[in-house]
Amino acid sequence: MGYREVYESWKSDPEGFWMKAAEAIDWVKPPSRALFDENAPFYEWFKDAEVNTCWNALDRHVEAGNGDRVAIIYDSPVTGKKAKFTYAQMRDRVALLAGALQARGVARGDRVVIYMPMVPEAVVAMLACARIGAIHSVVFGGFAANELATRIDDARPKAVIAASCGIEPGRVIAYKPLLDGAIEMAEHKPDFCVILQREMERAPLIEGRDFEWDAFQQGAAPAECVTLRGDDPVYILYTSGTTGQPKGVVRPNAGHLVALHWSMKAIYGIDPGDVFWAASDVGWVVGHSYICYAPLIQGSTSILFEGKPVGTPDAGTFWRVISEYGVKALFTAPTAFRAIKRIDPDGEFIAKYDLSCLQTLFLAGERTDPDTLHWAEDKLGVPVIDHWWQTETGWAIAANPVGIELLPIKEGSPGVPMPGYDVRVLDDDGHELGAGELGAIVVKLPLPPGTLPTLWQADERYRKSYLSTFPGYYETGDAGYKDDDGYLYIMARTDDVINVAGHRLSTGAMEEVLASHPDVAECAVIGVKDALKGQLPMGFLCLNAGAGRSSDEVVAECIQLVRERIGPVAAFKLAVVVERLPKTRSGKILRGTMAKIADGEEWKMPATIDDPAILDEITEALKGLGYPK
Repeated sequence: MGYREVYESWKSDPEGFWMKAAEAIDWVKPPSRALFDENAPFYEWFKDAEVNTCWNALDRHVEAGNGDRVAIIYDSPVTGKKAKFTYAQMRDRVALLAGALQARGVARGDRVVIYMPMVPEAVVAMLACARIGAIHSVVFGGFAANELATRIDDARPKAVIAASCGIEPGRVIAYKPLLDGAIEMAEHKPDFCVILQREMERAPLIEGRDFEWDAFQQGAAPAECVTLRGDDPVYILYTSGTTGQPKGVVRPNAGHLVALHWSMKAIYGIDPGDVFWAASDVGWVVGHSYICYAPLIQGSTSILFEGKPVGTPDAGTFWRVISEYGVKALFTAPTAFRAIKRIDPDGEFIAKYDLSCLQTLFLAGERTDPDTLHWAEDKLGVPVIDHWWQTETGWAIAANPVGIELLPIKEGSPGVPMPGYDVRVLDDDGHELGAGELGAIVVKLPLPPGTLPTLWQADERYRKSYLSTFPGYYETGDAGYKDDDGYLYIMARTDDVINVAGHRLSTGAMEEVLASHPDVAECAVIGVKDALKGQLPMGFLCLNAGAGRSSDEVVAECIQLVRERIGPVAAFKLAVVVERLPKTRSGKILRGTMAKIADGEEWKMPATIDDPAILDEITEALKGLGYPK
């Protein structure tokens, strides 16, 4: 069956579709049905099933005779360490930590906060929690103490599992002082902490509260998998909220298992035993879904990479990893490729490695501009597939499902809706728009398995944040349109659609034009307040290494380009060259913060920012343009 047939088979019989997909999971007690809608709009999947996620990710593969298959490849250019862990080794390590946690009183339903860098122990900790029914909440390693404190107060964990430090190119980030500060600030105090001591920075331990990783597990009896209900949460993952209070996305066991297993083959074209690399971090949703869980649930091999696309040691590190381990599919953010392209525009590093194993490149996290898409296609010679999803959904809303059928790739589009997602484009009054018309992108309820059923202990906030604007629909917060073939185009966050003299314009469309300039490596467009037109677009341009012309020349040409391709209606006259753009650690550009600085509004340092000093540079660049007014 091709994509259309598969999508239609879901649409005509969603219950049958998901019950069929559920057959791939090893249940203690199979579900009696797929969807439980008695408590709508809080929909639940496979609720009455009994299952254990860790069993499905590790033990069942060992029991099936695949214990010697490599589960995790650890590659750390920042420390020079490499290691491989088989399914049997992972099961044994996970069972031992789980047993030690049980011995200290951690039980089903208790929460455990994990605050770790990209080390194998982070995945071991996640799976150990899943094994005994504890709910893990991974907080990105190195997050500021006050942000960690808010998550501790919301999740109220019995324990925290952390590392002594994380390593960035050229610097060591001490985690323990941040953790100690967070616990001091937090109203809730965990019973104990387990600390992985890394040789680069060993942390002082607080007697009676803190335990060293190995010593904590000494003498513990390995834990068996605890049988859980399908609706028991496997984890809480916090995503930023508009009020500054983080939103805890809840992921129940059963739907998570079914959706992620289905996605590995259908979307990514991966079979058991293949090597899959999601170049992300376990602190983000990509790291949860496609470093830790989905590859292991399926029985494939996952790469855990502690490094950066450039600078560890050079712009060829991705190609080395792909070549060395036989990676079949790479999944990363467009910003990683823009960073590589900026330093190595001619792809000279690519030529040094045999990349014949690589079949597909998947991009997500930010819109993939056509220039980056074409550069990657040209240099790698494989399909480059943009796809679109969110922390809340846990897996792709729209994609090009290579395991079902490789559809024609359309630049600027993350593809077509996946089974389970009935995607619509609505105007402000909730009326459906036609092809090519820009509006709010929503998903008709119910959302599919694997997505959030609610927020952690905040049902009303879930309803208000996602369901209240368009009753009967989940509001994605993204704006865009569909074309005549049903392909989606995500043009901006709803907040990034700007109103210039009554015309609704997409900042994303302008960014596409700017990125097409041969000297522009990366760019961002924001809307700034204007007394006459309401808002005006403002562009920030980062230039390629070795760009031959002056900044003024490039700015003038970019302004002309937007005028030619979008028209005078865009009123695009403000642009400036900057050395770098402010981003979150996951690669999202902080357009909202930039707009607040430009408008002279009060703003708060984003907790997820990669380097706060960049905002000083942006402020200086804005002054050069006369902003704030």
